[in-house]
Amino acid sequence: MELAGKLIVAMPAMGDPRFERSVILICAHSDEGAMGLIINKPVPDFSFAELLVQLKIAVTKRGRDIRVHFGGPVERGRGFVLHSDDYQGGQATTQVREGLGMTGTLDVLEALARGAGPKQALLALGYAGWGAGQLEREIARNDWLVTDPEEELIFSAQDSGKWTGALRLMGIDPISLSSSAGRA
Repeated sequence: MELAGKLIVAMPAMGDPRFERSVILICAHSDEGAMGLIINKPVPDFSFAELLVQLKIAVTKRGRDIRVHFGGPVERGRGFVLHSDDYQGGQATTQVREGLGMTGTLDVLEALARGAGPKQALLALGYAGWGAGQLEREIARNDWLVTDPEEELIFSAQDSGKWTGALRLMGIDPISLSSSAGRA
């Protein structure tokens, strides 16, 4: 099962409160494990401008503001910019799927502070990580649903609607989901 570039959507019975109603874009997946970014949980009371000040990155008048998200519980002090593929940071940019890249270096933040950089961007602090086979087992256990992403959903400013929106991409009415999993 190839999951890189897919969205996983937490089921209502998700037992881990850190991932409750989460929508995660899987950025890397191999036999060794998986890495993804939660795209629907903004960090409260923390702005991109505050981050730039902390990192001592100067902002020009044309500088852009992007939303800061809780990307996951692993390495919460590390940032990743999920972005449209019109920005390339060389070897520092990972192509997540066609149209989407992820860069984890200061270059992309500096570009955004100058008003340049990718047309669409979302900053995630931390990431979600799974060991070998762990995510596949969680999917088999019905903890997650898997779907193809739409850029409009990923970069939408309506973070609170992304969980419902991702389910609707799959043709699922969120009201019809049960909080208990089962097997036929």
